Amino acid sequence: MTGRRWAADPDTDPPWRAMQVGAMSERDYWSLRMAETGALVGETWTEFPQFIARVRGADPAAVIRPEALDAIAKAKAKGHLLAILSNELDLFYGKDFRDKLPFLADFDLIVDATYTGILKPDPRAFGFIIDGLGMPASECVFVDDQKRNLAGAEAVGMPFVHFDVTRPGDSYTQALGMLQFDKAPS
Repeated sequence: MTGRRWAADPDTDPPWRAMQVGAMSERDYWSLRMAETGALVGETWTEFPQFIARVRGADPAAVIRPEALDAIAKAKAKGHLLAILSNELDLFYGKDFRDKLPFLADFDLIVDATYTGILKPDPRAFGFIIDGLGMPASECVFVDDQKRNLAGAEAVGMPFVHFDVTRPGDSYTQALGMLQFDKAPS
């Protein structure tokens, strides 16, 4: 693991690249990282929430990007519906995680594959968002840092932003611009 930066530097992370092309599942990727990280600190973690708590700390709100909170507030203030489409939010973070993030109350819908069993980029996962919000895919904007997940949005005709983790402000600005703030939401 010496010298690797994992997802922050996908060019030097063969398992990340394997996950991006579907040769390894996201769960298997993070299981590998959980085992490697635990070994580095002399611990063995058997559940993803243990790993996440040790890596991110006990206060998940402390690691939420301020740019994300600003974008959420701007979209909500203009009357846009907000949704989260996650590949196993509760599996990775634990069921009590949501209670630690007050801004989640601003979301109209959270679809979690922990319960649906349908992971992004499967177009059916995007169907849950379309149906749940009651709006056409073309009026939504999907934002994801994993390029492979964008294929699902494209398949259902949903505009998307490939989130650049090194330039979050630019990505959120792009997404907000795509919401067409000059017209009223449907």
